[in-house]
Amino acid sequence: MSFFDYDLPEELIAQEPANPRDLSRLMVLRRDESIIEHTRFFMLPRFLKEGDLLVFNKSKVIKARLLGVKRGGGAKIELLLIRRLEDDLWEVIAKPAKRLKVGVEVEFGDKGELSCVVEGVLEGGFRRVRFSYEGNDFMSLLEKLGDVPTPPYIKKKVRDPNLYQTVYAQVSGSVAAPTAGFHFTEKLFSELKARGIRLTFLVLHVGAATFLPVRGDIREHRVPPEYYEVPEDCAREVNSAISDGRRVIAVGTTTTRVLEGIADADGFISPGSGWTDLFILPGYRFKVVKALITNFHLPRTTLLALVSAFAGEAFLKRAYDIAVRERYRFYSFGDAMLLL
Repeated sequence: MSFFDYDLPEELIAQEPANPRDLSRLMVLRRDESIIEHTRFFMLPRFLKEGDLLVFNKSKVIKARLLGVKRGGGAKIELLLIRRLEDDLWEVIAKPAKRLKVGVEVEFGDKGELSCVVEGVLEGGFRRVRFSYEGNDFMSLLEKLGDVPTPPYIKKKVRDPNLYQTVYAQVSGSVAAPTAGFHFTEKLFSELKARGIRLTFLVLHVGAATFLPVRGDIREHRVPPEYYEVPEDCAREVNSAISDGRRVIAVGTTTTRVLEGIADADGFISPGSGWTDLFILPGYRFKVVKALITNFHLPRTTLLALVSAFAGEAFLKRAYDIAVRERYRFYSFGDAMLLL
């Protein structure tokens, strides 16, 4: 796991997105020649070819951070929703976790519109809780009572919740953003289409556990399952590109995991929905994805392992060393890489 570690000066952790978004920097890695180039994200179309297919994750971040009080004691409790297990049953990260034993109830909001009871105690501060609420629209209550679940390394308060969404987000369900898509703008979409570059969309609802550091032996690590949906038009576009020999370019590690997780041996995919826990490590043979757009990831994470598998460990390590030296901006609101 130490191979996926690196030192990063704190001032290189981006606290807000570039404005406009496509003004962020772009590091281009040409894997065949081991060449690294530096540009801006709005120049992306110049590195793509007519007929290339960009695949995006259109999942939308919900207001998954809830601040409440323990019923009967008044102690403050923070919950971060991780994934929905049933209609009202969620896996969450609790702070402070030691206060939340089985049977403890927590209330949210001044009017008691939302509450939950702990049904299961898991390792690492995780809990299973069942929510109770008035009416039948849980997501509307979250929108009213919850906060944007920005990562802890973003110290600056996000002034506009839409800044932590992609411009094409549509299907609510993620508790962390698919951040590779942050760099795209409507203007850039128009230019890509004008150059004959095709776009298609799937869904993977991102869970925050994906971004947690790997502890212990990476070969024994397991990625928590995440829900995906692949529409018929997306499957048709991907299969057409595979048949024609055109490049399928994944926008983000989330998109990559869906495509690779459902592909057959020849790279073809079928429409549908389900759960994926695919964990890609160096040595993995990619069947669908021929190029990848991604951000600079936290050390010792499954995301960095995936990108290492795609780029090659030594080449990616060199790229990260250069990124630190050239003072690229890192993590969710940071700069991007294009791996060709």
